[in-house]
Amino acid sequence: MASLRRFCFKYAQCIGIAVLLTFFGQILIALNFFPTITDNLLKQNGHVSFKTQEVGGISARKNSFGYDDEDLASNSKLAGKHGTHLRLEELDFNPACDINNREAISAVHRAKSQLCKQQIVNKTCLIQQGHFYPEALQNKCFNEEASYGQYLGCYVDEKKLRLLSGFYGVYVNTNSPKTCLDICVQAGFPFAGVQYGTECFCGEDAPPASSKVPNSSCDMKCPGDSTKICGGYFTMNVFETGLVKFVPRTPDSIINSKESVKIVFLLTLNGRALRQVHRLINVLYRSNHYFYIHVDKRQDYLHRKLSTLEKTIPNIKLATKRFATIWGGASLLKMLLTAMKEFIALGWNWDFVINLSESDFPIKSLESLENFLSVNKGLNFVKSHGREVQRFIKKQGLDKTFIECDTHMWRVGERKLPTGIIIDGGSDWIALSPDFVSYVVGKHDELLAGLDIIFQHTLLPAESFFHTVLRNSRFCKTYVDNNLHVTNWKRKLGCKCQYKHVVDWCGCSPNDFRTEDWPRIQNTQDRQLFFARKFEPIVNQEIINRVEKYIGFKDHHILPNIESYWQSIYNADDLTASTDDVILTHAMSILRHNAKILGVENCIVYSGEILEINSYSHEDTYKGNLILYKAVLQNDVSITMETWYKPKQHLEFKLKSKYLNSIKSFKVSSDYDQKETLFRNMANILGPLSDPVLLYQFAPNTDLKTDNLSVLWLDPAGMIADLNNIHIEENNLTNFLKPNLRPPLLPGTWKVGLFDGDGLLALTRFLITPLEYFSGKEISHQEVNIIHSGSQNSYKNFSHLKSVHIMPDQTDSALLQKIAHSNVKRITDDLREWIDTLSIDFYNVLGSCLSSSNISNDYMKCGNQKFDYCESTEWSSLTPDPKGNIGKINPVTGRLDRV
Repeated sequence: MASLRRFCFKYAQCIGIAVLLTFFGQILIALNFFPTITDNLLKQNGHVSFKTQEVGGISARKNSFGYDDEDLASNSKLAGKHGTHLRLEELDFNPACDINNREAISAVHRAKSQLCKQQIVNKTCLIQQGHFYPEALQNKCFNEEASYGQYLGCYVDEKKLRLLSGFYGVYVNTNSPKTCLDICVQAGFPFAGVQYGTECFCGEDAPPASSKVPNSSCDMKCPGDSTKICGGYFTMNVFETGLVKFVPRTPDSIINSKESVKIVFLLTLNGRALRQVHRLINVLYRSNHYFYIHVDKRQDYLHRKLSTLEKTIPNIKLATKRFATIWGGASLLKMLLTAMKEFIALGWNWDFVINLSESDFPIKSLESLENFLSVNKGLNFVKSHGREVQRFIKKQGLDKTFIECDTHMWRVGERKLPTGIIIDGGSDWIALSPDFVSYVVGKHDELLAGLDIIFQHTLLPAESFFHTVLRNSRFCKTYVDNNLHVTNWKRKLGCKCQYKHVVDWCGCSPNDFRTEDWPRIQNTQDRQLFFARKFEPIVNQEIINRVEKYIGFKDHHILPNIESYWQSIYNADDLTASTDDVILTHAMSILRHNAKILGVENCIVYSGEILEINSYSHEDTYKGNLILYKAVLQNDVSITMETWYKPKQHLEFKLKSKYLNSIKSFKVSSDYDQKETLFRNMANILGPLSDPVLLYQFAPNTDLKTDNLSVLWLDPAGMIADLNNIHIEENNLTNFLKPNLRPPLLPGTWKVGLFDGDGLLALTRFLITPLEYFSGKEISHQEVNIIHSGSQNSYKNFSHLKSVHIMPDQTDSALLQKIAHSNVKRITDDLREWIDTLSIDFYNVLGSCLSSSNISNDYMKCGNQKFDYCESTEWSSLTPDPKGNIGKINPVTGRLDRV
């Protein structure tokens, strides 16, 4: 143990030295890199200010030009890694130009397919030639009594009471009346003013006549146009922008309106939360409303299950054209516009379209929503960012070009937004009128054609497109600054840059509502808010139950299984997914274990095809997985059986130490959700191609918070696979750690130990299950040799740290390596025996039931085992769940009856 202590401290010192060297190295890089960028920025804007702001789906510590600290570091690293020239040998086409933008070059090199690389190159060339984006667009919401550039005069300004207080910017080399006018138009201000040569001001109200002075008092030339004057010392040349002061419409709120209203609920769905989608439809359904459902192109299970609805319910239709959308992608806007165009073609008669996802839920009765919308027909409900427009543009990356391909949004460089129009945005959840929707999906005028090009290459386009069209079109007076939603933003949890794998930007996402968030929903009672997000029953269903009661549902006392939730994680009819191999391998092993248990009761069961696997929760506590499958009993009777199992509790344990009560969690699984601080892989099903993550959580006021701790990963062969250092702080008690491991991982039982200077504090084990199936078929000998051999040659050299002295009850490493080597050769029955030996140590079978669909009471007894019907077993996925299934249409009420 002393050797470990010396090693850990020595290792920590080495890391510290490495960090310092890296830090100074980055300073040297920055000295070369930053002058260029900051010189250019100073030339444009005069100063750089750093602040933290959060706008919609974007949050980071960024400077006033939209780069965050990580962006700048990433740019520097990418430039060093990929160089400043395209590596033509990687391309199977000849670029149309010499690309000189480092971001575009980085994007081309990182893109996976040649088609995506060529798309990035072609569009970047067009942008470089100046033939891609429109330079100016016409705003059709100008004030008829004002005109762009109309000069009002020279006015004296005051430091403490500015003439124009809406916006202030310094433009050292580019300022001029036109530059300032275009900035103020972009922000939607009626007045623009230039002062002290380099300063630009925007405002909503005209300066008072009492402040007007002779034009000679404005005597400083403009740096961007020496033929023009840009104010003077506390004197300002003021101009009209041609815009009218923007005042969003205030919607009416008439109680008990007799007007009828018809709504299209545009559901844009992803994932596998089928029962929650059913619950949402049950709550919203009325025979006079419509449901148009788009299911992500990759979600075969959800689309297949929901497609049955349009066959039985006439006002429910599924989108015919489906898109594979990504967070922040241009495909999201394309999907919305295509869906709108499709349901317009159906000839439905409607008054509003409201887009919702599977994580939305109403927080007021549908009748109250109908009453509200019925007296506000023709208006369009969107939520604006409510911040300084120039800052919003930078925060959202609207001044950057993004190209979506290879399921990624690639940032390829800066762009200048067209002059003449107002830029607006905020939330992508909207409620729009038929006239406006018909306009945006109809024949494009010059405004829409220009905005179409812009927003095809914009990050998070759905958060700005509809807002911007509204502000610049004839519909500008129908703009209501309210999207009818309340969103559960918890910035510290939701802004972890968790979307970097799909976008070249730092993104945020709202958190799920949980029971403790109930006051936030109650506080909306007197506000014109009708929906909330996000809700996930697999995370917290109690809050959804509470909301249903809150909005008037009184049937919970007669609904069975109101506290239970089931969500499919595998279905036999799904298109094959890469994760299915480990799930099927794991599940078949559980069924063989179950057959052995039943065999003790003289009940012989032969397991057949697995039909579905569900995750099961009760009272917001994960209770295990349920495997539904075909089987044959000993008397050749075919049955459908469901088996319940869960991970063993001793999978995670701590050794006795003075820190025993300080360590609340020390667990390994995959699919870690930083935002919700939980594993989506609740059953800890890991295979050789999985990406394991360690979650650790320490109690408040723990004595460990000032200590440097070490985490050691030991593979099944007894070799040290990785060693990490962690530091516990009061505001960082829950965190996760991803080891530096390359797939394939060596199958078998892995160990992870937590150490301090005195030795081992905690130890957890996790299973990497060998694969019985690969690509849906029984794994071959050749595939076994590749996938089960591990990647030990990629480990760092820890040979000086003997693993035998680290973990308790550790078998000699030479013997473990010999066993691991022999395991690689296992196939067929020998392989299955190995899999079963491993899984029995990590999982418990809790029970089985039989479906009553194809059996009678004669076959409920098998040997000494008596089975219950699944339909009457409370844990079974076949038991009644009215809240999670679509009911029948009640001809009297027009609603769906849940019971």
